[in-house]
Amino acid sequence: MESTTNSNWKHGFWRLMGTQFQNAFSDNALKNLIILTAIAHMTAAQKDAQVTMVNALFAAPFILFSMFGGWLADRFSKQRVMSSVKIAEIGIMLFAAVALGLQNVPLELMAIFCMGCHSAIFGPSKYGILPEVLPLEKLSWGNGLLELLTFLGIILGTVVGSFLAQYITGPLYVSGLALAALAVFGWWMSLGITRVPAANPTCPPRLNPITDLWRQMRVIRKDRDLWRANWGNTGFWFVASLVGMNLLIYAQEILNLTPSENGLLNAALSIGIGVGSAAAGFASRGRIAYGLVPIGAVGLAISSVPMGFAGIGTFWFSICLVSLGFTAGLFIVPIAAVLQHRPSAETKGAVQGAANLLSWIGILAASGAQALMKNVLGISTPHVFWVCGACALLTGFYAVATRRDALRELFQPSTAGGNSAH
Repeated sequence: MESTTNSNWKHGFWRLMGTQFQNAFSDNALKNLIILTAIAHMTAAQKDAQVTMVNALFAAPFILFSMFGGWLADRFSKQRVMSSVKIAEIGIMLFAAVALGLQNVPLELMAIFCMGCHSAIFGPSKYGILPEVLPLEKLSWGNGLLELLTFLGIILGTVVGSFLAQYITGPLYVSGLALAALAVFGWWMSLGITRVPAANPTCPPRLNPITDLWRQMRVIRKDRDLWRANWGNTGFWFVASLVGMNLLIYAQEILNLTPSENGLLNAALSIGIGVGSAAAGFASRGRIAYGLVPIGAVGLAISSVPMGFAGIGTFWFSICLVSLGFTAGLFIVPIAAVLQHRPSAETKGAVQGAANLLSWIGILAASGAQALMKNVLGISTPHVFWVCGACALLTGFYAVATRRDALRELFQPSTAGGNSAH
């Protein structure tokens, strides 16, 4: 089932939005709480290593289990997969509560790894179900709203995690129990997501992520737009992860901010991405607007320029973060819509699994790039933002070079049915 025009799509769609908002909030609250409590009394070098390790631990499950999550999304009802994963999240958060109560860093890191496993399996169903729930002409709008609520969840989760790390002086297991209660709410929300049928109920098990990725990439390679979108998505998450890691270090080393103030910087970035995503959904006008990708890439590069100069104050740095986030939203929404629309109904989960895996390879590569730039090449923390802008600009150049009519299509009147998706 490619999409639905039934007016009843609204209830299931909004329950999906609520489930994803809770998911993004809880992921980031737990991760930020553990990072900030763990690095509170570390040296600068130790902080770099700890942040890199946490991001690597969160990325590894996506490399191991994204393809499995894609198979589950094709083999079973995507709604059923999501509600089952939310049940698992309740147990993970209870485990995190124990780890926080014991103040045992290895157990806390294990909790982050488990949440990565949860999100790796959740992702393909979350993105793959959108074309089955929404009419095609609302797909870009739905993606924009999904990204907006995701980053609102990131904002609140990051801020709340920072607040808990700085101000909660009692037993930290209470924070874990609160997140477990939120997981129960997320599970309840997931029960109301549209109950779509299994797209490919006879799909054989695919348990080897390497051979499965290779198989899916050979299929994706035959569709030029889908191929390009996969690599654009990977590049986006490489840059986004590099910005996020560097921002944490920059806030402490350069701006000397407290954990809660650090959370506000992340909020500025997330607000920008959320608003930019919503704007991209609106500007798409019922189609997939490829032309927003190079515009977003150029905006990312321009926004990063002031961030690398010495002496920029917190206020102007925050403005740059909002601008960076806004243009990132313009960049990613059409890419996400292509990844959802182009595959056949039977392979949407598999393609989303491949995209998830590749994006987290990009995130893992960002962890290595951060260590390489800081420890080997001697690039300063502010100048890492310039590297991020240059990477985004290269991605935008690639988008224009391989689809030269993208900008022209953006300013043409939209047509019914979203023809520009093809």
